[in-house]
Amino acid sequence: MISVLVNDAGLKFKQTIAIASVICISVFGAFNPAHADALGLPDFEALVEEQGQAVVKITVSGVEKPPMLSPFSQQLPPQFRRYFDNMPEQSPRLRSGFGSGFIISEDGYIVTNAHVVDGGDTVKVHLSDRREFNASVIGSDERSDIALLKIDADDLPVVTLGDSNDIDIGQWVLAIGSPFGFEHTATQGIVSAVSRSLPDESYVPFIQTDAAVNPGNSGGPLFNLDGEVVGVNSQIYSRSGGYMGLSFAIPVNVVKSVVDQLRDNGYVSRGWLGVAIQAVDQPLAESFGLDRPVGALVSSVTSNSPAESAGLQSGDIILTFNGTKVERSAELPPLVGLVAVNEKVDVEVLRQNKRKILSVTIGELEDELALNAKHNMEHTGESSALLGIAATNLPAEQMNKFGGKGIVINAVKPDGPAAKAGIR
Repeated sequence: MISVLVNDAGLKFKQTIAIASVICISVFGAFNPAHADALGLPDFEALVEEQGQAVVKITVSGVEKPPMLSPFSQQLPPQFRRYFDNMPEQSPRLRSGFGSGFIISEDGYIVTNAHVVDGGDTVKVHLSDRREFNASVIGSDERSDIALLKIDADDLPVVTLGDSNDIDIGQWVLAIGSPFGFEHTATQGIVSAVSRSLPDESYVPFIQTDAAVNPGNSGGPLFNLDGEVVGVNSQIYSRSGGYMGLSFAIPVNVVKSVVDQLRDNGYVSRGWLGVAIQAVDQPLAESFGLDRPVGALVSSVTSNSPAESAGLQSGDIILTFNGTKVERSAELPPLVGLVAVNEKVDVEVLRQNKRKILSVTIGELEDELALNAKHNMEHTGESSALLGIAATNLPAEQMNKFGGKGIVINAVKPDGPAAKAGIR
């Protein structure tokens, strides 16, 4: 058996489910506050009633156009490939999915997972009072798996955002979402671990819980007993595609930083240090004079990077970053990513059995995802977005040909006004 991580919005896999009638039985009899107090159990009733109104169901639909050429045909010599080029175009396929989200402002800003809305042409938000709204995607950040939506509404119920730094292992949490499309489903559990690192998710220190999370819960809030959102349910660890007791949520402090940047800029800038790191095990710890494995070992330093400018060297062990202890190497990337570009931070390192503090001016991580997002924001104005097009200025060499005026249309939204007018 192989354990796999499953992104659970219903967009990344399909699963046929036969649903029988479910009977919930309490081993303590009918649940009421008196039983809760006597047994030391929390009463979630008031929390669900007060905060559940701000939790929404999100449905996504779009058209997926199949490729004209298969990977095999693309490898054929040109004289044979032309036979495939002349084949009739395949019909586009409809795709749909669903997830959850929560309202963070009375004027309609909503947080969900990026993978919930990824590739969707139409995003619809379903409120607890059964109203439905078409939503626009203000921005989406794949690395943190957070997206910000906006609907045209006022006086909406909102959640209260807490502080994920105050989370303790063993504390009670409550998840509300739409598993398998059943909206406003509440499940409870405890925090199993904090700052959990997952494969290919180096910029999110996940909160691990045993609250039941299933396909459709993605993007929904994770509450503490004070009714504050402390995380966004994002992934499950499963052999079957369903809940197995391991659920992971994005800490709300990460969400706050990402949402602010998406709302202001439409994309997310991340701090960049410029080092390659590896874990410190017991033999390495002993060789460096440490009592136990701790910190992140610098295996190499990138040329012309902030780390090189600050004097970091291969063989340094980073013990603290910006005042936060680095217990494991996996904890360093999210700490760096949350620092604002051009901000100075102190980095404590162990070098030749001596502790040393270096001052580093953090750079900007210019990866492909961020560059693409920036390009789209810089070259698509407000009027272009309303028309449903992505456009850039006419190249200089063509300006004279067209009288010094014009734009180049790079993409057209299938259901936008421009597409309906015949613009390509």
